[in-house]
Amino acid sequence: MTKSPLQIARAQYAPKLPKSLKNNSVVIVDGEKTQSIADQAEIEKLFPNTYGMPLLTFEGSEASAELPVANVGVILSGGQAPGGHNVISGIFDGLKKLNPNNKLYGFLGGPGGLVDHKYMELTADVIDEYRNTGGFDIIGSGRTKLEETWQFDKGVEICKELGINAVVIIGGDDSNTNACVLAEYYLQQNTGVQVIGCPKTIDGDLKNDMIETSFGFDTACKVYSELIGNIMRDANSAKKYWHFIKLMGRSASHIGLECALQTQPNVCLISEEVAEKEQTLGAVVNEIAAVIAKRAANGENFGVALIPEGLIEFIPEMKTLISELNELLAEGHDSANEFKATPKADRLEWVANHITKASAEVFRSLPAGIATQLTLDRDPHGNVQVSKIETEKLLIEMVEVKLAEMKEAGNYVGSFSSQNHFFGYEGRCAAPSNFDADYCYSLGFTASVLIAQGKTGYMSSVRNTTASAEEWIAGGVPVTMMMNMERRHGHMKPVIQKALVELDGKPFLAYAEKRDEWAEKTSFVYPGPIQYWGPSEVCDLTTKTLLEERAK
Repeated sequence: MTKSPLQIARAQYAPKLPKSLKNNSVVIVDGEKTQSIADQAEIEKLFPNTYGMPLLTFEGSEASAELPVANVGVILSGGQAPGGHNVISGIFDGLKKLNPNNKLYGFLGGPGGLVDHKYMELTADVIDEYRNTGGFDIIGSGRTKLEETWQFDKGVEICKELGINAVVIIGGDDSNTNACVLAEYYLQQNTGVQVIGCPKTIDGDLKNDMIETSFGFDTACKVYSELIGNIMRDANSAKKYWHFIKLMGRSASHIGLECALQTQPNVCLISEEVAEKEQTLGAVVNEIAAVIAKRAANGENFGVALIPEGLIEFIPEMKTLISELNELLAEGHDSANEFKATPKADRLEWVANHITKASAEVFRSLPAGIATQLTLDRDPHGNVQVSKIETEKLLIEMVEVKLAEMKEAGNYVGSFSSQNHFFGYEGRCAAPSNFDADYCYSLGFTASVLIAQGKTGYMSSVRNTTASAEEWIAGGVPVTMMMNMERRHGHMKPVIQKALVELDGKPFLAYAEKRDEWAEKTSFVYPGPIQYWGPSEVCDLTTKTLLEERAK
């Protein structure tokens, strides 16, 4: 591959490790026995072999002993996140430190590679090409779910063929749930194959006391914050546009909140707060329009508003509407066929006549383009693909109407011109920040130690991450500890509970304390691009979310 000067220099970066992982060997200290966060009886019944295992903490030891050969397979699962290549580098280096004869295999294209027996050996020459780089292109990723017994059995076949003792699954909450299901099955069947998970997602919704942050969140938020800061500078220069910026985060608003703390926008909507207050779409629009009017009264007809991707599902009447549309237009239903047979010009009115009166009123109030998106953009299960709904455009159109009404009533004196943006893929494959480069390498190295100690059903855990990397605490957390039962596609299933923005948490309270000031004044902060070389207080700084959450 052709490398940029940055990539060549960045390849020389040596990720920092916790001191426990720098020693000749590691001693594992068992902590308290664990239980799931909810539905304990149901989870224990489903995972009798991996439920209740203790928390694990590593301590360094000077004793040195070469362990038996252990071959390992690694899988990248789900969407990309900065730092995935460093997780794999950490696994590789950890395995080679344990025994130089250990081998690492990468399953190609995600979990499907395990099932379809598509793989490659990851040698030092391959690994060295990808150190400290973004993306998942070393082996590729995929979204195949490991749920069926035949898939598990196909995995055992290739593991036996390659002499693989353990599989590491690098993924988000669903992927790590699948990893735990796989670990349980392999124990039940006495296959001798261990399964370890690593916490990945830029959305930041896979975290708890033992998983302080998911990898990629730091880098992605820095990338988005740079872009937001650039737009803020433009807005403050031209002084004529309101920029509505949609950000990744369907299930939780962690990215929006972190970017707000970094850049200080005039408006940042937090989906969890909208749901808590049971705000209507009209109330959200009124809130934004009020800020615009207040700034206009001060002669400032410009600003920046951050919108979380999943906002629309948190607005009560929209959530109800979407649920009714999912039912009405589900693939295979007579109503869905009738909808398709209706002339396109009449479809919106047809839909309005086939849902409840309250939902029909909401549906008719939407701009035609958004209403059409709600009826057409559906996934294989017949559900609305919320990420494709242009929420930022919806809010712009409705705010424009509201401001016109306010102007007619004498409550608005400004002018409103808008620009819309969606920052998503821009942040998923960036070269990892120093924090993510170090954190991911440590997660991978930790996984190799868990494997060497015969553990399965655990997720790599690296804590105390607001301290210097040397003081980080490595260990493992049982995946079952993070689970509860949720309804998925009509059935109750065990899943890792998503971590939403806590409205009584320190990060949100820090934002709430300042947002009225930021709304009225131009308090923009311009973070600039990620810095890889320079003072530690610039280059190694982690997210404001983590700093707030872990403040003593």
